[in-house]
Order: sequence, then C-alpha cells, then structure tokens
Amino acid sequence: MKSHVAIRPVTKIQANNIVAENACENLDRFVGGSRLTGLIKQSRPRQPLITIITATFNVADDLPITIKSIRDQLYENVEWIVVDGGSTDQTVNLLKQSEDVIDYWVSEPDKGIYDAWNKGILLAQGEWIAFLGAGDRYKKEALSSYVMEINSSTREPEFVSSRVQLIKSDGTILRTVGNPFDWKKVKKHMTIAHAGALHHTNLFNNYGFFDTTYSSSGDYEFLMRCGKNLSAIYMNNVTVEMLAGGISGGYKGKFETYLIQKKYGGGIAAKFRFWFACIKRFIRPFLMGY
Repeated sequence: MKSHVAIRPVTKIQANNIVAENACENLDRFVGGSRLTGLIKQSRPRQPLITIITATFNVADDLPITIKSIRDQLYENVEWIVVDGGSTDQTVNLLKQSEDVIDYWVSEPDKGIYDAWNKGILLAQGEWIAFLGAGDRYKKEALSSYVMEINSSTREPEFVSSRVQLIKSDGTILRTVGNPFDWKKVKKHMTIAHAGALHHTNLFNNYGFFDTTYSSSGDYEFLMRCGKNLSAIYMNNVTVEMLAGGISGGYKGKFETYLIQKKYGGGIAAKFRFWFACIKRFIRPFLMGY
C-alpha cells in the first residue's frame, strides 16, 4: 500500500498561486475567505498562529455549531481553512456568510477527508495545525489552553493532545475519550482523540501528508508513521465536543486500523484485536445506545 511519506517543499506563495491557477481552470471550483482581501496572519512571540482545517460535504445542518465555536474562541491568533468537497446543499452559502472567521475556503470535488486535509495543509500559514469536523466544537478556552501548555513545556513539542467528549446531536454527553501519546499503546489502539490534537508543521515536513488510500483511519496511520520518537505533550482536560458516529468508528475503520497495524509489524495480534474491536462495535449499541 502506497503512503505519502515525502513532501516536495512548497512555499505558501506557491501554494496560493496554485490555488489561484486552479480556480481559473476548474469551473466546479469556488473560493473565498478573508485571505483573498489581503489579510495574511502569522505567528507572534508566544502567540503561535494556529490553523484549523475543516473538511466538509453537505453539512449545512451541522456547520453552524462549528462556525460559532471558532467565532467564540478566546485565543485570537487563529486562521480557519475550510475545504469543501463540492457540496450541493447550503454549505457553500454558509461559508460565504462566515468569512469574518474563515480565512480561506474552497469548494470543489475531492477524494475524501484526507485529500481535503492535505489540501488544507498546503494552504495553512500556521505554525500549528488542527483538524476539526463539521458539527464538532471547541470549548471557548481550548486554543488558549493549548498555547499555554506549549509555552510552559520544558521541551519542544511536535504534538499536543487532549480529551474529547463524544456527544449526541442534542448535546447529550456519551463518553470522554483521549489519552496521552504512549507508543506501546498506540501500536495496539488509536488512543488519541484526534479532534483534540495540534500538530506542529514540522511533522508534515518530516513525515509527509495523510495517506489518501485510507478513507477513515489515515490519522492513525500518520501517528504510526511518526513512531516512538514523536515529541508529544498531553492536556488532561476536554477541549472539544465531537459528534458521535464518525466514519472511523465503523467496521471499515476497524479494518483499516487492522491493516495499519499489520503494515507496521502488528503480526497475528493485530488480527485478534481487529476481531475483538468488531465484537465490541456490534455489542455497544445494545449496551450504550450508540
């Protein structure tokens, strides 16, 4: 299975030029955002620029929650990039109406969530990059908490993770997930709540982009690729409320996780973990209601 493990260096100016050229060539492509007015953000001393990337497709019902979440953040040095897969509902209209908080958005057909994330990484100006789904929302103090943790760290972190609450659409909390990065555990399970994580841009420069051959577990594969030497710190508090029922929790996600563990030397134990995960996935709706 082919992985995107290397990046041809692309400057931010080159990336923006590519975007502009493609916009002229692709009639199904629409772009917008405050960056097009010349507003370019950058990191400042002890106030790094955080880029939030959101992949969307026909999510007009869920997106307003996320828009409000970004607008309510206490931390100000933020840019938000939305990569839409060519929505046919009201998603694009919502993006147009929210350019006070969206620095750049693009709507065009893509190859799935990780293709969208990779586009967002190329467009990102931030020193740190986060990935937030439509319908998910940050706590008001989330980004400021990340920055405080980074600034107070005794080492130079490449990855920051936290805890995430899985919720129903009505806001009911189902459970809380997310543990520190522990290589021995990560090799066996995806213990990281990815919606509650920040990635330093050096990670993508050193390890490449997300592998688009995966449809639901590419974030897990990326962490496996980074490996045991990942410099990670952890915040034992909730930063994100995340809608339950994402693609990574389904049977396809379980199978992709198995393939990833097998790829990185999981052996026969990976197969047993796959079957156990499937059994848990089958039983959980009867025991927990979701």
